[in-house]
Amino acid sequence: MSKLKHIAITGNIGAGKTTLCERLSDHYKWDVHYEDAEDNPYLNDFYHDMRRWSFNLQIYFLNDRYSQLLNIQNGDKTVVQDRTIYEDAFIFAPNLYEMGLMEQRDFNNYFSLFKSMMSQISSPDLLIYLRASIPTLVSHIQERGRDYEGSMSLDYLRNLNERYENWIKNYDDGNKLIINIDDLDIKNNPEDFSKVLEMIDAQIHGLFD
Repeated sequence: MSKLKHIAITGNIGAGKTTLCERLSDHYKWDVHYEDAEDNPYLNDFYHDMRRWSFNLQIYFLNDRYSQLLNIQNGDKTVVQDRTIYEDAFIFAPNLYEMGLMEQRDFNNYFSLFKSMMSQISSPDLLIYLRASIPTLVSHIQERGRDYEGSMSLDYLRNLNERYENWIKNYDDGNKLIINIDDLDIKNNPEDFSKVLEMIDAQIHGLFD
């Protein structure tokens, strides 16, 4: 696995990305780059006034994700990343724009910056997409009980899920693995995690043996 450098975990809010990152880090002894949610200065404001804070939030995430990617490329360790820069640009930002929660000039500016960043970075060695239904997402969100997610609407989650499905179907920047988590409890069931490991091992060995 010496050639393996970047595993990216992608999926909607509440899909279980952070949990899987933690489990994979423990199992493979990989480093983890988490999404900066707890220290994000815009996230709480965004969920209470999306129109006012959408651009600020997306620029913050874009910068944070880009910095992570530069560190991964310039480092010598295998890293598993919690969420990707693709999701910011192809799912969250356009969703906000089409909902009328981001001005066109802001979206154009944002996407231009994204394209400039992408010219400087490589795609993940393996992209793992956690596919989840709305009931599963809602259950996970309620279980973790983050205050700023309490005002999130079901329509918002559905729109994001549709965008995720369209994006992953057309993703061709590198290798991808799709895992349906509706019937899996990676957090609490060791057998379910073993099933996920088997899928990931098969992908890794196929790529790097």
